[in-house]
Amino acid sequence: MTVRDTSDSSRRRIVAAAVELLEKGGPDAVSTRAVAAAAGMQPPAIYRLFGDKEGLLEAVAEHGYAQFLESKRAQLDPAPEDPVEELRRGWDLVVEFGVSRPELFAVMNRATGRGSDAAHRAGLEILHGRVRRLAAGGWLRVDEELAAQIIQATGQGAVITWQSTPAERRNPALLTILRESMVAAVTRAEPTVSAAETGPAPAARALRAALPDDADVLSDAEQRLLREWLTRLAADGGAGQA
Repeated sequence: MTVRDTSDSSRRRIVAAAVELLEKGGPDAVSTRAVAAAAGMQPPAIYRLFGDKEGLLEAVAEHGYAQFLESKRAQLDPAPEDPVEELRRGWDLVVEFGVSRPELFAVMNRATGRGSDAAHRAGLEILHGRVRRLAAGGWLRVDEELAAQIIQATGQGAVITWQSTPAERRNPALLTILRESMVAAVTRAEPTVSAAETGPAPAARALRAALPDDADVLSDAEQRLLREWLTRLAADGGAGQA
């Protein structure tokens, strides 16, 4: 066994011990001394491998994202028949994870933005992939970036509100209403692109039809150029012009 193998094994033991203490007793239970004792190691090992308690908590967050990503990938459909239902399932998965593992979910949220761990980035790629499919199908009523932000904010807000509400006052209807409010804010009742049509041509026709004649965002020259591009794309593949 190499030194690296031993180091990786020690990291996994320490992170597993920290997660167990976190979920049983909250952040205050995750002291370096308690984690070291639970992992069967000496406290200096934690400082050597993680730097300090914050470094350890970031590793715990990475562990949480990796577990969550595994569950998301298990349910990932590369070509969903209904992208709106896929959006609902993805949102429910986030909320279920947060509601069932609140302490770990809170640490994951606090760590977001401080690092760039691969599991977190991969999770965001899955979210943006779902949003992109909604956009390609003509379902989005807002731009893709705002849609992703709304989905994230409502999911995190639902978990925080649920956990801050006394158990006897929690009503599952809250989660359903928040999810459907998110769906209504992000998607249209009917797509602007037919489900039978795929590729850039139908999307270009839908966008061309939706363009206002006097958009303030684009100059007249930009408007003409955009219409020319959309007309070419709309005719691509022998689909003809709308």
